[in-house]
Amino acid sequence: MGVPLSVISINEKHNLGIFEAGISKMNEMEKLETIIQPTIGIITNIGSAHDEGFEDLDKKIEEKLKLFTHSKLIIYQKNKAVDALINSKIKTFSWSFNDETADVFVSKNIIDGKTRVQIRNSKSNFEIEIPFQDDASVENAITCLMVLLSFKYDKASIQNRMQWLYPVEMRLKVKNGINNTTLIDDSYSSDFQSLKIALDFLESQKQYKNKTVILSDIFQSGLSNEELYSKVSQLIISNKIKRVIGIGETISAFKHKFANCVTFKNRADFFLNFNHLNFSNETILIKGARHFQFEEIVAALEEKTHETVLEINLNAISHNLNFYKSKLKPTTKMMVMVKAFGYGNGGFEIAKLLEHHKVDYLGVAFADEGISLKNAGIKLPIMVLNPETTSFSAIIQHHLEPEIYSLKGLNAFLKIAQQRKLKHFPIHIKLDTGMHRLGFEEENMDELISILKENKSVKVKSILSHMATSDDFTHQYFAHLQIDLFDRLSTKLMNELSIHPIRHLLNTSGISNFPKAQYDMVRLGIGLYGVSNAVEEQKYLENVGTLKSIISQIRTIQAGESVGYGRRFIATKTTKIATIPIGYADGISRHWGNGVGFITINGQKATIVGSICMDMLMVDVTEISCKEGNSVIIFGESPTVSFMASQLKTIPYEILTSISQRVKRVFYRE
Repeated sequence: MGVPLSVISINEKHNLGIFEAGISKMNEMEKLETIIQPTIGIITNIGSAHDEGFEDLDKKIEEKLKLFTHSKLIIYQKNKAVDALINSKIKTFSWSFNDETADVFVSKNIIDGKTRVQIRNSKSNFEIEIPFQDDASVENAITCLMVLLSFKYDKASIQNRMQWLYPVEMRLKVKNGINNTTLIDDSYSSDFQSLKIALDFLESQKQYKNKTVILSDIFQSGLSNEELYSKVSQLIISNKIKRVIGIGETISAFKHKFANCVTFKNRADFFLNFNHLNFSNETILIKGARHFQFEEIVAALEEKTHETVLEINLNAISHNLNFYKSKLKPTTKMMVMVKAFGYGNGGFEIAKLLEHHKVDYLGVAFADEGISLKNAGIKLPIMVLNPETTSFSAIIQHHLEPEIYSLKGLNAFLKIAQQRKLKHFPIHIKLDTGMHRLGFEEENMDELISILKENKSVKVKSILSHMATSDDFTHQYFAHLQIDLFDRLSTKLMNELSIHPIRHLLNTSGISNFPKAQYDMVRLGIGLYGVSNAVEEQKYLENVGTLKSIISQIRTIQAGESVGYGRRFIATKTTKIATIPIGYADGISRHWGNGVGFITINGQKATIVGSICMDMLMVDVTEISCKEGNSVIIFGESPTVSFMASQLKTIPYEILTSISQRVKRVFYRE
């Protein structure tokens, strides 16, 4: 619905409309083309997002090009696949880093944190400077430049305008704040449309009942101030915002339109009154135009912790969830595992997102994990996979649903259920079909049926088992034995008890490798977090967690000097060493040190030298342009957790779940 809503926003004051139209499956673009009717088409990127919705790359490109069926011009990065499919009757304007047959040939060079871009075409040859280094930002800037060239802007105007671009965080971040607050950081823009998006995000992520919005003057609305702030007021009311703090001359003049509102003329005035605003036990959306520098407000409200953070991309989680959903029959339910603190990524925030996506169940290992989610406001049914008998009372109290895997556990739970006069309390029966970890075996079935027959205290909500080799095709025969045994035992249980519970057997690998065994529900685990055991499938998943830190200090050592405990690294030449404030107490294996592992700094690999310490590690940055305070990547896109696991002879689960709770989690949405 975003495209028609955006088109409706056009009014007589506009002379240019810029619309983004994304696709996730076939036959979407024809509908959008009739709504937008673009005169200029821009292909910004042909990446892996939503690949699961298309037969192959050509089909995806064909679908994208349908948006530009009646366009007069298409601007794009030259690509042989696009060239082969583009309508020859439409004028094109292409650019490239490596194909000199493109209309504009581009070369780039990174110097002192900025990118110098050399532009060469048939009419001119000139250079611009932009304050970005990452590939996505550079490509976006070049797209802007191409539009300016197509509009016949002169070289001087382009150079002048491009140098005034500034890097912005094009995403909403969730952070821990002072005094039990949650912050939603949207401190880079302030317009009416993005305010609506930010308030929707606030609703999906709120952890506290009370909601506060810190809001700057709003720009770029195309409305009179009277009409604009009336609409903003309605938006605030409909989202049940308890308190509004306005900063700016204009919003101060319209303070009367908001209930429970305090305003300040500028940021300095706000800080003079900061201690009287009593921020505590609330979710705070910080929404301000770049001009107001609200990042200083975020810094003041943010909980001060470790400089190392694990950034969790909520868009990537949504993408991976939808990828696995696309493999399911429409009637198949989905349980998502959020045990072990969401595989190290964070429990509540991910559970809240999954609730927003309307998954059917959440799975946790122990009762305390489920209790924590329930206390935080999660309403989804939560299954406890490894409940101890001592936790049964708490499970009942907090409306969790236990997995029952033994006669001893069943009798213990029934005893408590009968004492509390429970009726049809949901339980889940675990069958052992070959994993030999937990579960009822075939020899227990008759006694299990005897106990459950005519029992009114509990209701068998589901029957489940767990596959031991769903990711290993060399054990397909064993996997099919498990499936057959599960089918036989669960059918017997259902027939003898005259029940129709949910049946579920498949984990992440099983979803892809044994689609015929979906039954009524599947259990998605590590795949949600962007990790697959299959190399081919990994291409379709997006990275979820990026562990980042900073360079604390850089020093130069001479040949013969050593680094770290035990002098395990001794320089053979003059070497520049950077110290990073993360160590084995944060979850980084000591085996990753001493030249085995690396981190990424400014897109380059920096080898870890010497032993990893409890709170620090050291890397060789002799050949890398960097300075103290620069951001570094411990894992994410490079190195990936899968690569780390292969080098350390372990599994990605261990890498992810080892990250210490002292490492701050920052959740964001693009």
